[in-house]
Amino acid sequence: MIVLFKVLQVILALSVLILVHEAGHFFWARVFKIRVDKFFLFFDVGGVKLFSKKIGDTEYGIGWLPLGGYCKIAGMVDESLDTEQLKQDPQPWEFRSKPAWQRLLVMAGGVINNFLLALILFVALLAGWGRNYMPNECPVYVNELGEELGFRTGDRILFYDDYAPTDFMDLQADLARRQVRKATVLRGTDTLEIYVDQSLMGQVLNSPDMFDIALPFVVDSVMAGGPNAASELRKGDRIVGVTGESTPYLQDAQKILRQHPGEEIPVEVLRRADTLTFPLQVDSLGRLGVFFLNPSLKHRDYTVLEAIPAGCSWAWESVAGYLRDLRLVATPSTGAYKSVGSFVAIGQVFPATWNWQQFLYILALLSIMLGVMNLLPIPALDGGHIVFCLYEMITGRKPSDRFLMVAQMIGMILLIGLMFLAFGNDIARLIH
Repeated sequence: MIVLFKVLQVILALSVLILVHEAGHFFWARVFKIRVDKFFLFFDVGGVKLFSKKIGDTEYGIGWLPLGGYCKIAGMVDESLDTEQLKQDPQPWEFRSKPAWQRLLVMAGGVINNFLLALILFVALLAGWGRNYMPNECPVYVNELGEELGFRTGDRILFYDDYAPTDFMDLQADLARRQVRKATVLRGTDTLEIYVDQSLMGQVLNSPDMFDIALPFVVDSVMAGGPNAASELRKGDRIVGVTGESTPYLQDAQKILRQHPGEEIPVEVLRRADTLTFPLQVDSLGRLGVFFLNPSLKHRDYTVLEAIPAGCSWAWESVAGYLRDLRLVATPSTGAYKSVGSFVAIGQVFPATWNWQQFLYILALLSIMLGVMNLLPIPALDGGHIVFCLYEMITGRKPSDRFLMVAQMIGMILLIGLMFLAFGNDIARLIH
C-alpha cells in the first residue's frame, strides 16, 4: 500500500507539473494567434488515448504513457519530428511564420510557468504553515561516510572553506554543492581543519542523513496508547543507557532499540541529579513510543505580506542550489552523476501518508527542477529552441528547418541517454 500511495503521489505531481508547463506554451501560442494542434497530458504513443476531445482547432486528451506530456504547435519542429507540415508553404497561423521574439516567448512560456508555480507554492507554504529551521549551532551525528571524510560525532561545523553555514539542515547539501575542500570544525575545545576528499562528493549526494543533529534523548511526552503510556517516564527525563550500554545521543539509543523489537528491556534515565533504571517496552518497530525534545528546531510564522519576499528568496535559493547540483553532475570526477534518478527516485521522497505541506513543498522543488532542466541549451528541450531564437534575433539569420530537425534528433538521443542513466542508477540503488 505504501508503494501504491507513493506512485499515486508521483502521478498527481507530474500531472500538475506537465499541465502547468504545457499551459505556458499554449498560452503564448494563443496570444500570438498560433494554432495548437494537440494538448495532451501523458503521451499517446501509437495513437492510444485514454481520453480525447477536439475543441476548435485543438485536440485535448490524455495519453496512456505517464512519462510527460506535450503541446503540439503548428509549424514547429518538435519531438514528434512531423515533417509533412513543414513541406507545405508557411501559413500565417504557424509557429515558423512568427517573428523570433514571439517564438521566444512561446518556448519560454513553460519554464516561466514552472518558476511562477514554485514561487506561488513557496509563498503559500510560508503563509500557511511558516517554516522550520535549525541554526547551525549544534554538533553533528555522522554516519560511516561522514567518518570516512574525517568528521566525528560531536563536531560542530564552523566553516566550509571561507563560507560559514547558517542552516544546520543544509550542511550536507552545502558540502557537496560548494565542492568544499576544507572544513573547519570545533571538536571539544579544539578547532580542527578537515581536508575533504573530492572523489567522495558523489557519495555525499547519495548518502541520506550523513549529518544528523547530535541530540541527547530527552523525553518531551509519552505517546497515549503507546507501549509505555503507563510507564514511569516523565517530561524532561533523559535516557542515558539502554540494556546497560551508554547512549549519549538519541541515535545511539535508537540503534540498540532496533535490536530488541517487541521486548521489555532495562533503560537508564537521568532525572535531575538521580539516575533511575526501570523496564520499558519496545514495540515491533524498535520504538519506545515517546516524543523527544529538539530545542534546536526553530519555527517562524509569516503574514501574507511577509511571505511574498521570503517566498521569492526561498525560490531563488532553490534555483541556485539546483544549478550547483547540475554543475556537480556535469563534473565526472565528483561521481555526482550517480545521484541522477528517474521516477523511482522521485517516488522515494514522497511521504508514506498524505501531508499537504510536504506534498506542496516537493511539488515546488520538482517545478524548479523541471524549469531549470528545460532551460538547458540542449536541442529537444525548451532551452535549445530558446538558443536558436536568440541566435536569430542577434544575427538576423534563421536556422533552416533541416538544421532544426537534425538538432532535434541529436537532442532526443542525448535525452534518451540521460533517461537510461537515470533508470540505471535507480535499479542499481534498488539492488544495493
